[in-house]
Amino acid sequence: MYDIIIRNGRVIDPETGRDEVCDVAITGDTIAAIGPISEGAKQEIDAGGLIVAPGFIDLHAHGQSLPADRMQAFDGVTTALELEVGALPVGEWYDAQSKGPRLLNYGTAAAWIFARKAVMIGLPLDGGEPAITTMGRGAEDPRWSRDAATEAQSADIVALTRKGIEEGGLGIGIPYAYAPGAGAKEMSLICDLAAETDTPTYTHIAQMSNIDPKSSIEAYVMLVGLAGTTGAHMHICHLNSTSLQDIERAASLIAKAQAQGLRVTTEAYPYGTGSTVVSAGFFIDPAFAARTGTRYDAIELVASHHRLADKEELDAARQKDPSALVLWHYLDTENNSHHQKLLDVSVTFPGGAIASDAMPWSQPDGTLYLGDQWPLGEDKTAHPRSSGTFTRFIRQWSREREIVPLPEAIGKCTLIPAQIVESCAPAFKRKGRLQPGCDADIVVFDFGRLTDRATFDQMHLPAEGMHTVLVNGVPVISDGELVKAAAPGRAIRRGDA
Repeated sequence: MYDIIIRNGRVIDPETGRDEVCDVAITGDTIAAIGPISEGAKQEIDAGGLIVAPGFIDLHAHGQSLPADRMQAFDGVTTALELEVGALPVGEWYDAQSKGPRLLNYGTAAAWIFARKAVMIGLPLDGGEPAITTMGRGAEDPRWSRDAATEAQSADIVALTRKGIEEGGLGIGIPYAYAPGAGAKEMSLICDLAAETDTPTYTHIAQMSNIDPKSSIEAYVMLVGLAGTTGAHMHICHLNSTSLQDIERAASLIAKAQAQGLRVTTEAYPYGTGSTVVSAGFFIDPAFAARTGTRYDAIELVASHHRLADKEELDAARQKDPSALVLWHYLDTENNSHHQKLLDVSVTFPGGAIASDAMPWSQPDGTLYLGDQWPLGEDKTAHPRSSGTFTRFIRQWSREREIVPLPEAIGKCTLIPAQIVESCAPAFKRKGRLQPGCDADIVVFDFGRLTDRATFDQMHLPAEGMHTVLVNGVPVISDGELVKAAAPGRAIRRGDA
């Protein structure tokens, strides 16, 4: 007798191409059989008229907490990874996460930028601190951001990053735009480390601008050059937001690099609004408006929903709380058809993953919310992508606009992200797939009802349409309702098989 049988659903596996109505049997945390199944089970789930697919894998999730997990579960996510920024010390991060309830599987990269802060300004590091909080630290001493490292400092930065990988980091997080002073020599050494350990880099390109010099295109050329000269796997985070108005040219360069066999991959999220901390260095560029195509009123403080009027307000907000979260409305997809086309290019990029860049949940005073409240109150804020990235992508691009066929859309949320990470963690070869022997991370959803509900005015609204979500064979959503007592999430570290 099996533990669970999911009956009569449309079963879609993006790797084998299976797309048929059949049953899925689960024993423990593993898929035991797929097909017509006559045996019984302790629990049976009627999936008639529903889609059965692998659980979604989010490569870019900054929440890493119980409330973040719960919200992402309604978005179909079963594995949430902190890869673009990462953590340091990595061992401390995994220890801290193991002490709290986690709904979803989780993991982190080693944080190059935190190694830089520790070496260049002596910033004490706490691996248990949320990545977004550590990103805001050290604003009073910007040497870590603006200065090139000496040879000795570069060696120490690489050594700290290496230790993070040895402690289980799933690659190297490189939010380069936050430390644009880092030179090519230092970056080449970091990429040598990535190639040596066969771990990807997860890179926020060095600069974001529509115009030369120091344009986004220049940054992409450098990143592709690093892939070619070091052999590192360079994964590009949020193709949409870092390319700004140059998404088409950026996508063309990435495609050409891939055609030449370089290890370059990418991801995007289906929104024209980004999110970061108010202390981000690119906001203080005197030519910010000309270089990005947006004014300061495109920057919105998350906690208060206040849009900044000018650079003076930005400076005041930075001084008050450098870790405060902001929204950056860089594309107007509602009113500008060209902007919608640019977003389409990024989220439909062949072989590109969907990843949320989900932000942590904040309270009205701007502090992070890490509590047990459910449903989340209206006063809790983050970004709509923290609630509805994957459901929004499938609803809009697959169901409503019919641009991406459903099996392909599912692959961008499952198989493709798994393949990006599996070189350093073979455990991912059992994720993102719906096959016997694979992990029982499974979503059952109503394709006709699947939708994101979160808006910039009401970010706390969970997505709808997920009937059942299983993590390691344990229901975390059942009949569309959260299973509040569930906490089956497991750590995934480099080398895990």
